[in-house]
Amino acid sequence: MDKQSSSKGSGKLKWWQLSLLGVAGTIGTGYFLGSGLAIMIGGPSVLIAYFLAAAGTYVVFDALSRMTADHPEQGSFRSYAQKAFGGWAGFGSGYVYWCSELLIMGSQLTALSIFSRFWFPAVPMWIFAAGFGLLGLIIVFFGNKGFDRVENVLAVVKIAAIVMFLIIAAGLLAGWIDGGRFKPNVPLTMKEFFPNGGMGLWSSFIFAFYAYGGIEVLGIMSYRLQKPEEAPKAGKIMLLLLAGVYALSIALAVTMVPQSKFNPKESPFVLALSSDHLAFVPHVFNGVLIVAGFSTMTASLYAVTSMMITLAQEGDAPGLFSRKLKDKYPVPALSLIAAGLTATIVMALLMPGKVYEYITTAAGLMLLYNWSFILLSSAKLLKPAKLSGFKRWCGLMLIAAAVIGTVFHHESRPGFFISLLLVALIAGCDAIVQRVRKGRSGKEREQDKPENPAAAPLHGRLSGGPGFRIKGIWLRKSRR
Repeated sequence: MDKQSSSKGSGKLKWWQLSLLGVAGTIGTGYFLGSGLAIMIGGPSVLIAYFLAAAGTYVVFDALSRMTADHPEQGSFRSYAQKAFGGWAGFGSGYVYWCSELLIMGSQLTALSIFSRFWFPAVPMWIFAAGFGLLGLIIVFFGNKGFDRVENVLAVVKIAAIVMFLIIAAGLLAGWIDGGRFKPNVPLTMKEFFPNGGMGLWSSFIFAFYAYGGIEVLGIMSYRLQKPEEAPKAGKIMLLLLAGVYALSIALAVTMVPQSKFNPKESPFVLALSSDHLAFVPHVFNGVLIVAGFSTMTASLYAVTSMMITLAQEGDAPGLFSRKLKDKYPVPALSLIAAGLTATIVMALLMPGKVYEYITTAAGLMLLYNWSFILLSSAKLLKPAKLSGFKRWCGLMLIAAAVIGTVFHHESRPGFFISLLLVALIAGCDAIVQRVRKGRSGKEREQDKPENPAAAPLHGRLSGGPGFRIKGIWLRKSRR
């Protein structure tokens, strides 16, 4: 498929439209709830982490959008990894992404359960997780054609929630609205800005990156631009907007809420909006967070379903998972995903105190592993451009810093080991698949060889046998 036909078939976007779609599609529970975990670990210094993560994310988006503009592929980053390094890389990239999205869904289900317990604190988390998960599976199963429009509406709701937070927070700080629960405090000293030192900032880095998760999907959409070469500009504007929104909202939150009050069980923005005179506002904002979180969870559900079907179609997963009931309902793929979500819900039941931290860390790490695939693939597939090598290595170093930082904090360290376990499982399965394929191709070559190659040309010419040789190439005649 050439770029022109692809663009015509998929509609055309202007660069600023792609930027806005990226802003709306990226903001999710990683920002609304995960930022609270980042602030708890790093304090106000997380503002630095969010700016550095934005820079690293831009490098990844720039590489993926350039590869998409040059060679649009249905498999996107998975296809590029396969082209660059071979079948093992395509297999690994596909499953790393699949696992990362599955973990992201688990993190989002946990976040949705935490938001729901704001109203119903006595209800166990796993009940909410099971309810939201089942509802998402039903939506994907029936393939609601109108869900794209609903997603657009929910994206507007997310942006409206942020605008509402900024306005009300500014009103509370300026004294236009009375009755804030906490006394505002601007962190002016180094101790206030780095309450846990440089190590706290380093350990919070992974959660800053996690807030930008989803950028790879936007890279896939860049081929729909009227001018594909404007994709890097769209990504740059989008990430500047995201970094600005994140920095401003988090700065307001850390000014309005004492460091000791931040926790992984409450959104920092709900805490900041607590006011005796506006008791209803946290409830409204919490409802918006549930709507926003559910939209990103369902989008992830679509992504893992599509990826599993693609893996099965291309032979990297059992063919069973590519089948659809009545050519419409992906029952086998959804059943596998439902099993993964069930495991996540069981974790929520067994470890209700730490499950969000563990799953969010593992999800962020798997996401970064896949981003590393994108950067390394771009080094092989793209023509060298100005500063491209420098940007690529800066991106890889920032990703490595975020990964290593998880080892030094007790809240995120288990997530690091979970991600290593998943990578080891994927690598083991990859080795088995490649060995089986190599064995099959070897058998096929053996079957294609004639029993006596030296005598075959003469035999073919004299007796009209099974084949003949032209310029040293053995050709088999078909048997009817």
